[in-house]
Amino acid sequence: MGTASSLVSPGEVIEDGYGGEGGEACEIPVEVKPKARLLRSSFRRGPRAIGASFKSTGSVDLEYAAEYERLRKEYEIFRVSKNNEITSMQKKESKLDEENKRLRAELQALQKTYQKILREKESALEAKYQAMERASTFEHDRDKVKRQFKIFRETKEKEIQDLLRAKRDLESKMQQLQAQGIQVYSPDDSDSDDNQTTVTAAGTQSEYWTGGVLGSEPSMGSMMQLQQTFRGPELAHSLIDVEGPFANVSRDDWDAAVASLLQVSPHVPQALWSNTVRCYFICAPETKAEMDIFTKKHSLVLRRLCEGLGHFYLNVCFHEDAAAASFASARKREIERSSVCVLLLKSTVNSSVVEDCEEAFVKNPDGHPLVLYLRTEGDGNLSGPTRKLLERVNVADKAAKIKVLDHSGSAEDGASLISAQLEKVIKQELLGLEGADGDPKDSGMEEGREEDAGDVLWDLHDEQEQLESYQQACGSTGSQLGFQKYVERLDDMIAAPPPTPPLLVSGGPGSGKSLLLAKWMELQQKQSPNTLFLSHFVGQPFSSSSEPVLIIKRLTVKLLQHFWSISGLSMEPSKILEEFPRWLERLSARHQGNIIIIIDSIDQIQHAERHMKWLIDPLPVNVRVVVSVNVETCPQAWRLWPTLHLDPLSPREVGSVVNAERLSADLQLGKDQEKKLEKHCRSASTCNALYVTLLARMSASGWWLEKSLERCLQCQDTLSLYRLALKTTLDSLGSDKERHVAREILCLVYCSHNGVSESEVLDLFPELQFPALASLLFGLSRLCVLTLRCGLIRFRHLQAWEAVRLEFLSGGRGCASYREKLIHYFSRQLSHDGVTWRVADELPWLLQQQEDRSKLQLSLLNLFVSQNLYKRGHFSQLLAYWQYVGKDKSSMATEYFDSLKRYEKNCEREDGVTKLADFYETLGRFLKDLGLPSQAVGPLQRSLEIRETALDPDHPSVARSLHQLAAVYVQWKKYGNAEQLYKQALEISENAYGAEHGSVARELESLAALYQKQNKYDQAEKLRKRSMKIRQKTARQKGHMYGFSLLRRRALQLEELTLGTDSADCARTLNELGVLYYLQNNLDAAKVFLTRSLEMRQRVLGPEHPDCAQSLNNLAALHTERRDYQAAEDMYERALDIRKRALSPDHPSLAYTLKHLAMLYKRRGKLEKAVPLYELSLDIREKSFGPKHPSVATALVNLAVIYCQLKKHDEALPLYERALKVYEDSLGRSHPRVGETLKNLAVLSYEEGDFETAAELYKRAMEIKETEPPPSACGNAAPSRHSSTADTFGLRGPAPLPQGPR
Repeated sequence: MGTASSLVSPGEVIEDGYGGEGGEACEIPVEVKPKARLLRSSFRRGPRAIGASFKSTGSVDLEYAAEYERLRKEYEIFRVSKNNEITSMQKKESKLDEENKRLRAELQALQKTYQKILREKESALEAKYQAMERASTFEHDRDKVKRQFKIFRETKEKEIQDLLRAKRDLESKMQQLQAQGIQVYSPDDSDSDDNQTTVTAAGTQSEYWTGGVLGSEPSMGSMMQLQQTFRGPELAHSLIDVEGPFANVSRDDWDAAVASLLQVSPHVPQALWSNTVRCYFICAPETKAEMDIFTKKHSLVLRRLCEGLGHFYLNVCFHEDAAAASFASARKREIERSSVCVLLLKSTVNSSVVEDCEEAFVKNPDGHPLVLYLRTEGDGNLSGPTRKLLERVNVADKAAKIKVLDHSGSAEDGASLISAQLEKVIKQELLGLEGADGDPKDSGMEEGREEDAGDVLWDLHDEQEQLESYQQACGSTGSQLGFQKYVERLDDMIAAPPPTPPLLVSGGPGSGKSLLLAKWMELQQKQSPNTLFLSHFVGQPFSSSSEPVLIIKRLTVKLLQHFWSISGLSMEPSKILEEFPRWLERLSARHQGNIIIIIDSIDQIQHAERHMKWLIDPLPVNVRVVVSVNVETCPQAWRLWPTLHLDPLSPREVGSVVNAERLSADLQLGKDQEKKLEKHCRSASTCNALYVTLLARMSASGWWLEKSLERCLQCQDTLSLYRLALKTTLDSLGSDKERHVAREILCLVYCSHNGVSESEVLDLFPELQFPALASLLFGLSRLCVLTLRCGLIRFRHLQAWEAVRLEFLSGGRGCASYREKLIHYFSRQLSHDGVTWRVADELPWLLQQQEDRSKLQLSLLNLFVSQNLYKRGHFSQLLAYWQYVGKDKSSMATEYFDSLKRYEKNCEREDGVTKLADFYETLGRFLKDLGLPSQAVGPLQRSLEIRETALDPDHPSVARSLHQLAAVYVQWKKYGNAEQLYKQALEISENAYGAEHGSVARELESLAALYQKQNKYDQAEKLRKRSMKIRQKTARQKGHMYGFSLLRRRALQLEELTLGTDSADCARTLNELGVLYYLQNNLDAAKVFLTRSLEMRQRVLGPEHPDCAQSLNNLAALHTERRDYQAAEDMYERALDIRKRALSPDHPSLAYTLKHLAMLYKRRGKLEKAVPLYELSLDIREKSFGPKHPSVATALVNLAVIYCQLKKHDEALPLYERALKVYEDSLGRSHPRVGETLKNLAVLSYEEGDFETAAELYKRAMEIKETEPPPSACGNAAPSRHSSTADTFGLRGPAPLPQGPR
């Protein structure tokens, strides 16, 4: 087995030793390597087997040696190859190191180059910015110079045109005169058409020489005609006594009438100028059914009526007897504030009904409209108390003004009867509509409003808010705050010689800046009737009153109202801001007096420094600007202006404020409390006017327990004191529910855009009863937290607004939920087609604050919302909303077109078709204002088609569409198409309204402007003159813009004030009301009130009192207007007798009566009786004003005219010469009065035969007349810069006004 023979032979079968199957035998050669390895392995592991073959062992060793040699060679080859690779890698590594070093060097070089380029770039950018800044400055200066040069060029071009026209007229007249052999200078037409005297070369009459300056009345020479243009006590139009508030008001000057009316407005209670119709119901228990039916069924109709006309409606009722007794003071306040009172009775009454009825129907039956509803059933038996109450009401109703509704039917019919009567009262007596029946929309009221405004869209709510802001500020008590020293300093700073930068009134929050400006403006309106005041009071942040574009637009419109039609005002926001200084510069040059612009809290305007850049430019010489700012928020660039800083209150002023509030509340302070208060109010923050007032109000509210006092004195500033006041107010409420509602109301007011109304609060909180709301609002108003303005609940001061934010809203972070609540409320109205001005004001703004762009876009696509915003002049706000959504002009147009198409598909009713035409017109005007005339033509043509089809081709609405379409063609410079459309609109307006309607004047003005653009100056001038005549006539009847409606409403309010008991104040108000109706050409009503004023003054003051002379003077003027000269003469003589006995011989009022009586004598031909009166009037004026006052010169002219008519030329000549010298010294050599006096002297010289002197004087007179500014398109005569009123306050300028004795 150990021998070699034991190996397997080739071909043998080898069995598997591991249990496998058998198989074929394989030939395995001995030389195979595996076997050799196996053998070699076996040789190493053990001793060689006995009997093994040496031959086979040697062969294995040889094989091993060969294998070893082969492996050695392979290893050597491998080692060499690897060494070569390592050498190659090292070479590559050295090359890479060199490349890396080179790249690093290049990188460092590039970094240095980059730094150099970066520095060069920064230098270039800095140079670019400097160049841009220089370019901007240069552009600003260039625009300013271009603007000034344009104004200068236009002025000179007009002067040249006027001179050329005058030259042609003079040459034509000269040729005519030469053809007739007359070799004298011939004037133009005389100012007066009465008693024209013509003189030929031979001394006979000629129709070309007009000597009306020496004619009889109505002109006292041509001087008297001139006087009708200028204000002052000596003027012919000023027949109404100068002591009244309308002494210096011409009938054509409606804005001056409004400004003068404001002098008596602080006497008007808030209820009369509120924007809310408050119906106070006094309901007996048996008539509760009628009250409930009326509230549920009919009050909503009245509310929609009032809201459709821009007012709020509110039912005020204290139902339960217990609740009514607990709110006794609130009931009395609400009766005083109510617009109309309604008493519902049946058979019995309770105590609260008797008390309310006594207050409303018995004590003051004429204070407001009254309605008495009496339900009678069966035999109609009334209880004793009810019968006595009705008897007292009947006795008190002397004027029989109570509307009695006697009803015996069902409660439903009774509620309907009450609703119908209330609707009539609201329309006729409260809102002043002409007719009580019919829909106001059908009466053309909206159309009339737009026509009054021309092409400029106006928001009466903004104007109402400003008026109420001014009224509230004037009604505040400022006498204890020591403002007199500031008023005097304001007078001195305003009177500084020009050029004058804006005047800055600065102070801390609540220091009294608004109160000071309102009081100062009130005084200036009385002292300077020739000064034009433009004011704006900014309200709480983010409100409409802080929108810069709306502010500038309002000021521009107010400015333009005093001069000409405002149809040329742009609606584009950027142009409004850009054009205001240009309007100011142009119109100030035409204004004969001064212009003062007052902006309160200007730092609260959004982006004030950017939008008020015109303040930095030099102002015109007769313009002054007064602005108020908080010290902390004043822009740095404004701090260089002249500044009037309001100091903290002195200890004496603090004590007077606290004592005044304490006395009004009948509360006594202990000595210890007074000492603590005096010690506390010593720092600047605790001597703040608002802080002291709030502290005093809290003391007067009865909270001065020792613990409460300590809490108040721990508050070191106004904000912390406001927060304490809020906490105290909420703690004083009876339940957690009431405290929650009060907190919610404050937060809603904070989160709203312009505030919330009382009716909206009651809608938002159905569980809240009105008595609780009224009590809460009164308490917060008493603490200077809230106020009612324009019918909306707002914060009274910025600190109150801030206190609510910190106290209840976590610094403003909790506003989202309250805004969502308001959004839900107004969206619900939107879905019910109840879009009012409130929805349009609030909903888009709230959605913008919530950053909900999708819903904002949907609300803007509501055509009623967009139309409401646009037609109220909020174009800039509407445009800002669309920009916030992310739409450009073309996208806006597309969205509105699509929305209109959808509306048109669902439009079937006739009123819907009319609204559709209005929507298309509004869209066309909107696109025109956007500067897209090509896209504006389509909707305007569609509006025209709808109106021609649905209404009539000659309907006035068609004329309006034609007018708007023509305006687009003018903007498009398609003048031929525009002219044709304007002429069609003019023809329709003349056929519909007559030839002297305001719409006709508007079309004439548009045509004149079109001809002016086409250089057709003669045609434009003819149309402009015709338009001006229409404006002059309609201004006397209707006024322009909101002026007439405001005067009419104030007349109704003053009428309500005069229905109380007899008193001197009531008589004065009657006199003012008579003057107001006189200004409106309502002579019958004027006579009634002036007569009542005279009778009341005679009863209260006695028949010899000077006030009676005033009433007699005014009645005499009224009779003179009616040509009842005998009655006028009697009254003037009675007034003269009273004033001679009651006044000093040199009193100005005596001179006025003398002058008017002398004028009447002259008019009646009693020249001899007029002479001594004129002489006495002259003496009085010389003593009162001095010998060099313009008023004295006028008296000299009047006396000279009388002497000329009496043929006493020698006595008249020195009077004329003296008057001419006074006029030239006081008014300047180019003043119109100088020209008229020269004309008088020319005629006198001509009649004396001194033809050469007459020609020279007349030539100079005509030169002065040519330089006069043309009259305004509205017929408003420019007020005189130099009023002869003794107490007139004039700005000291290049030609200072001689100051008479005060």
